[in-house]
Amino acid sequence: MKWETALWMVACSLLASLPRGQLDTTCHAFVGETVVLPCTTSPPGELALARSMLYWQIGTKQLVHFFQNGHDSLDGQDKKFHDRTSLFLDQMKHGNFSLKISNVQLGDDAEYSCIYRQTESHQTKKSTIKLNVSEQNQIPSGSSVDVPSLALLPLSFLLLVPLGLWHL
Repeated sequence: MKWETALWMVACSLLASLPRGQLDTTCHAFVGETVVLPCTTSPPGELALARSMLYWQIGTKQLVHFFQNGHDSLDGQDKKFHDRTSLFLDQMKHGNFSLKISNVQLGDDAEYSCIYRQTESHQTKKSTIKLNVSEQNQIPSGSSVDVPSLALLPLSFLLLVPLGLWHL
């Protein structure tokens, strides 16, 4: 590992260990699905990706995805994310740093940090995204799901259907 990469990882760890504010957003996914964790910035023009770093992490030590000098740099990536993460490379120069995670697992349920740094200006931006993962037969807590309810149908409809009196 190059000393610049090691130094950047230390800097990201320090940044991630700062007191946290509110989450920027929360995403929900079921096991086995593909999810996109949003992370964007509003650049004044096209970003110079050859002179920037993008670091997705959980906590201060778990590397999810690392992009440096215009390329993915996944040598230190946590093994559980191997071959399951990708960036939208064609959209990054326009400020889209969103992370796609394929084949979501229960263990992916965590708070993710998206840290972007321009190496020349030393500007650093950070977003925090919470991913809630559920099994297919569970409804994520705190989310509303539209479930049809027979209680909303008029009683006359409920009586007419079984008697065969309902005609179109």
